[in-house]
Amino acid sequence: QVHLVESGGGLVQSGGSLALSCAASGFNINVLGWWRQAPGQQRVLIAETTSDGTTKYGDALKGRFTISRDNAKNTVHLQMDNLKYEDTAVYVCNARSIPIGAAIPRDYWGQGTQVTVSS
Repeated sequence: QVHLVESGGGLVQSGGSLALSCAASGFNINVLGWWRQAPGQQRVLIAETTSDGTTKYGDALKGRFTISRDNAKNTVHLQMDNLKYEDTAVYVCNARSIPIGAAIPRDYWGQGTQVTVSS
């Protein structure tokens, strides 16, 4: 089983920056990423990284966010710059694991951290 610990949420003014981190514990963690969900909206992908170093950004990103991963620590970081009011949401860490001998990957989700951007 995979356990996720998120940190870095809070209140920031428009145009400011914020950094999120997610530390994962467990085995065979192939993908680590960040998603977000605004009130009344679906949860959407911001960005994710694979264990081989591949990164993929979702449509929610507009060139202001950067994701990075520390494989040794199983930690993923999300640097958010030039934040806007519309970025206000609950940000959730995701881990995807393929257990040894299993064919179906398993997804694990953090509890979420609130990011609020003042106008």
